[in-house]
Order: sequence, then structure tokens, then C-alpha cells
Amino acid sequence: MKMAKLNIKTCPSCDGKRIKMVRRNWTGNFKGQKYTVPNLEYYECPDCGEKIYDREAMRQIEAHSPAFKRSTSHKPATSKRKSARSARAATSLKS
Repeated sequence: MKMAKLNIKTCPSCDGKRIKMVRRNWTGNFKGQKYTVPNLEYYECPDCGEKIYDREAMRQIEAHSPAFKRSTSHKPATSKRKSARSARAATSLKS
């Protein structure tokens, strides 16, 4: 099932009307390790700097992030619950 693209007209942070879709090389940082996602498409507000990522953009970020790289030295997680817990711990997300 294909997801519909986001169509954002107003910034959710500052209510600015100038928010727009941009395509840029995006740089992240995980535990001091920088990584780049080339040509990432996302919304950005020029007024406050808020960035909004759709599901596809998040998938691209995760694909490039060292936080989601699988190590060959570890055994695979035994369940989806363990995998999700490990991913949250690696990215400091709380459930």
C-alpha cells in the first residue's frame, strides 16, 4: 500500500506559512559519528528552522544512520520486541 505524500502548508511550530519542501544533503550525528543522507526530501520552515520528515525520509535517515547498522559480531535479536527495544536504546528513544 503506497502512502500519500505529506502536504504541509503551515509550520506546526510557529504557524508560519512559508514552510516548503526542500531536497538537500542532510547531516546527522550519532555518538559523535557524523553521517550524511544525500538528496533527502523534507519540509523546512525558513522562519523557525523546523524540519518535518515523512515516513520515506525517516527510512532513508535510518538506512544511513550508524544507530541502525547491524553488527556482524552480535547475535540477531530473538524477537521484534527485543529489536525495537534495542533500536530505542541506541537512539535514546523512550517507549
